[in-house]
Formats: sequence, structure tokens, C-alpha cells
Amino acid sequence: MAASGTSFATLVVIVFKIQLNRNYMKTTYLLLGSAMVLGVALISCTKNPLSKLTAEESRIYVTNYDSSANFSSFQTFSISDSIAFIDNGVSRKVRTAVDQAFIAAVRSQMSAVGYTEVNRGNSPDVGVNITRINNTSTGVLVYNNFYGGYGGFYDPFYWGYGGFGYAAPNSFATFAIKEGALTIDLLDLKDAAVNKNINIIWTGLIRGSGIFSSNANVQVKALFDQSPYLRTN
Repeated sequence: MAASGTSFATLVVIVFKIQLNRNYMKTTYLLLGSAMVLGVALISCTKNPLSKLTAEESRIYVTNYDSSANFSSFQTFSISDSIAFIDNGVSRKVRTAVDQAFIAAVRSQMSAVGYTEVNRGNSPDVGVNITRINNTSTGVLVYNNFYGGYGGFYDPFYWGYGGFGYAAPNSFATFAIKEGALTIDLLDLKDAAVNKNINIIWTGLIRGSGIFSSNANVQVKALFDQSPYLRTN
């Protein structure tokens, strides 16, 4: 009887364990199934925040400057009356109504921070170049060799320093452009003769949607607002 009782008890334990394991597996499958359903529900309900952005909200403003430049030592500036337009690698000078709006906006901001505009022939301390870019590819804009490919349009000779080259801080910005981008460059003409180079002391880049169909003043001001060091004093 003792042996029979032991066998019966063992059998009960085995049956209990089997039933317990079955319940565990059922519970596990139920939890996994619930998690999968919840995951699918969450994924199907996930919103794409980028799809709701306005053209203004999608815009990116990037500024870079030469940390060794003393911006308060410059007092005067001159700005080109046209814009270099680079369209998928082909460049030319243009002066549309949109271009004139950006030229006027930059002129206004330079004056607002204390710089005085003079004619190009009156030895300005700072030269201002504006470039409009239309491209359908992605890439990297390297500021220290950017002008190497488009020197014919803003040749240093334009600023009275023929034979010199452009020099910029070692920096870059990545871009993925569908509609376009705009760059504004401030050039150190005051020290060009000593440096034997026209150093680019500040660059502002705007990229995003609707740049050329939006208010030029607002966009240019955004670049200057994040560059508080652009002051004459």
C-alpha cells in the first residue's frame, strides 16, 4: 500500500505539473498575442509629426563664423547688386524681384547692427555675397572650398583683390535640397591685403520649403538674431 500510495501521489504531482505547464503556456501565448495586437494598434495609430509642419516650421537656419574675427573692428560694408544663382551645378548671376528682396533684407540687417554701407570703390571693411542654390540632390557644403567651384561669379577681383583666393573656417553643413537654399557670406576685405586672402568671417545658410516665396526680411533676420556677435560695438 505504501508503494501504491507513493505511486499515486507521484502521478498526481505529474498531472498537476502538466496542467500547470499547459496553463502557463496558455497564459504566455495570451500575453504575447495581446502584446502583438497592442503593438499593431500603436503602430497603426502613430502619427507622422513632419507631415504637419508648415513651410516656416520646416526651415533650418545655420550660421557659422570665424572665431578669430573681431566683428567690432569692422565699420563699413558693401553688398553686391546681384545674386549668384547655382541651379543643379550651373551658375550665373541673377537679379529677380526675389533676389532684390533678399539683398534689401541683408542690407537692412547689416545697418541695424551698426555697419555703414559704402560703395564698393570706397574700400569697405566687409563685402557681402549672396548665393541662391537650387538642387535636387543631397550633399555636403564645405565652406573652405565652396568658392573654388564658383569663383568666376564672385572672383576676388570683384572686390579689388585680383589674384587672391577665398579662405574660410574649416566647417561644413550637410543639406538635402528639393526646393532650394540661400547662403549669405561676409568677407573680410579690411585685412585682405595683409592676409593675402579674402577670409569668409561669417556664413548664414537657410534651407527648407518655400524660401523664395516667403518674407525675405523674416528669414534674414532669423540668421542675424542667432548671431549676436555681429555688432560694431
